[in-house]
Amino acid sequence: MEREEVEEEEEEKEEYWRWRSEVGKTMGVMICGTLVYYHCAFRNSSLVSLLSDVVIVLLCSLAILGLLFRQLNISVPVDPLEWQISLDTANSIVAWLANTVGAAESVLRVAATGHDKRLFFKVVVSLYVLSALGRLVSGVTVAYAGLCLFCLYMFVVNSQSIGTCLSRFLRRRNSTRAEVDNM
Repeated sequence: MEREEVEEEEEEKEEYWRWRSEVGKTMGVMICGTLVYYHCAFRNSSLVSLLSDVVIVLLCSLAILGLLFRQLNISVPVDPLEWQISLDTANSIVAWLANTVGAAESVLRVAATGHDKRLFFKVVVSLYVLSALGRLVSGVTVAYAGLCLFCLYMFVVNSQSIGTCLSRFLRRRNSTRAEVDNM
């Protein structure tokens, strides 16, 4: 009986840390998206300008850290020049991109041929709404709003998983109270 309780408790801890990791990722994406939106929308800069600014800041930071480590005679634990992306990671990224582009191309081909009238009208309405939205607000604002909605969706999905974990915890807590009352 105690072993089952320990296993349940470890599952709940694991679930909590998984939820916390997902919320952290969501918040990180939200912060990065906000910074990109600020850079592109309010400063009227391009995405290429943002990327070059980020590379310059990283390069200067690494140079300053390298000089500081050399002055203090500290050995660098990990050499950034030896970092490489693995072949499996590169293949999975390219495969994901190819699948996404292929799926979009397939949907647009079916819609353009007119075989599926419902799909055709969905695509036309979607493109018309995006066109009207593009006239009202900038593309960066639309992308940022989409990012915010995605992060909100991820937070809600993760909140549901932590809700099930909490309900199990509360149920177990109530059952232990009932056992104490019975004694």
